[in-house]
Formats: sequence, structure tokens, C-alpha cells
Amino acid sequence: MNDPVVDWCRAQGLEVTRSRAYRKNDQAWVEQKNGSIVRRLVGYGRFEGMAAAQALARLYAAARLHTNLFQPSFKLKEKKRIGARVIKRYHPPAPPMDRVLAHAQVADEAKARLRQLHVRADPVLLLAEIRAAQAELGERVDRRGTEPVVPQPVIADLDRFTASLKTAWRDGERRPTHRRPYRRRKPIPKRPSMIDEVQDQICAWLDGEPSLSGLEVLGRLKLIRPDRFNDRHLRTVQRAVKAEFIGNRPVAAGVVVAAWSQLR
Repeated sequence: MNDPVVDWCRAQGLEVTRSRAYRKNDQAWVEQKNGSIVRRLVGYGRFEGMAAAQALARLYAAARLHTNLFQPSFKLKEKKRIGARVIKRYHPPAPPMDRVLAHAQVADEAKARLRQLHVRADPVLLLAEIRAAQAELGERVDRRGTEPVVPQPVIADLDRFTASLKTAWRDGERRPTHRRPYRRRKPIPKRPSMIDEVQDQICAWLDGEPSLSGLEVLGRLKLIRPDRFNDRHLRTVQRAVKAEFIGNRPVAAGVVVAAWSQLR
């Protein structure tokens, strides 16, 4: 993709200063847009297939018009360094379309087409289209790893979208393409433990003496299995007693409250 861009810039007399070969400092200017634009707009999900490509095309088409026609941005005017201090001054914020219209070297025909495009475009409808495409992409991320379902494209509902704008600024908006918390979909295999063969014995001891500690349980295990257990297994036995005492025994809460009352 870079070859046509370089050829066009050379034909126009422009110097390419981004993503040049053997200029590693150029990459920072390119990679920063992945976080500030692509990830904020599309998210971190992985999309595959023609249907996902069509949803991405809808999203980028609406975002392109909404950003270039209606979103004001700052442009650096000058930068001066005084010692260790850097002073930057910017042009007044304006949408990219206004800067194109104010440029003297842009042809009048191109400016006329741009004005017609601005008249036909609706910022609210474009924003609703962006949110609808993001909702479709978010559903694809949520369904990943499950049974395949033929998804239906999300249609932008302008009335519903404008109604949600009344409270979106107050409640905060979480886009459907934002990063999800990691959820393991595959079952976690249980590894064999040295406690498995004596688990029934530990349960019998805890049934008779609910206040039995892990150290006391380890002492009994060393008596019956001196070849298997020693002092280094104290933490392992304590975790097993805790899991059995708290996770599987309904009397644990009462015993804990009684122990806490005694400590107080």
C-alpha cells in the first residue's frame, strides 16, 4: 500500500516523512494512530470472514465522513525550544473540510464536490451508523468460540439513538467494541494432587473436629504416611483444609463466627 502513496507524493512534489525504510523513528508516528483511532473505534477483537469485512467497511465509511466533515482538530502552527522548555502554538480548531476549502491550491471543482457532500451528510445519522456497526462487531466478538450463527446486520435506528443521547453524557457510554475482560472458554484440566489419596481421611477428621488446623492435620498425615508427607507440605495441606472447610462445609460460617467471637 505504501508504494502508490510514495509515487503519488513524489508526483505532487511532497516529501514522505512517515514509515520510510531504514528510518525506525518514523514508525512511532504511524503506530500511535493504532491506539488513538483504530483501537478506540474498532476495539481489540479479531475479525474474520467477509461479513466482518463488510461491517468494518460500514464503520470506516461512516467514521471517515463524520471525522473529516464535522470533527474539529488542532494543527501545529509552530514549535520553539527555549532551553529544556518546548513551546507549541496551534491553529484554531477546525474540521479537515474547512482547511481543504481554505487551501488555495485545491481546485474549485473539488471544493464544490466537497460542499455538496457536506450538505448531504448528517452528523447524527453518521454517528448512529458508527454505533450500529460497532454493535455488530461487538456481537461477533461475544459469539467467538461458540456455535456458528448466521448474524443479521444491525440497522441504525435514528430515533432510538437520539433518545439515548439525553442520558449518555451523564451515565457514560461504553462502546460495544471496547476491550472485554479475558474469559477462558476451554475447561481447565485438573492436575493430580498428593491430597487426592488422603482427601477422604481429611474430611473424616474435620467432621469429628471442625476446629482442626492445617498444622495438626499435617502432623496426623506424617504419622500415617511418613514416606509421603513432611514439613515442606504444610502450605499444601493448609490450602486443602481451607478449601474443604470453607468451600464444601455448611458449618464453616458458624465455626468462623464462634472463633471470631472468642478472639474478640
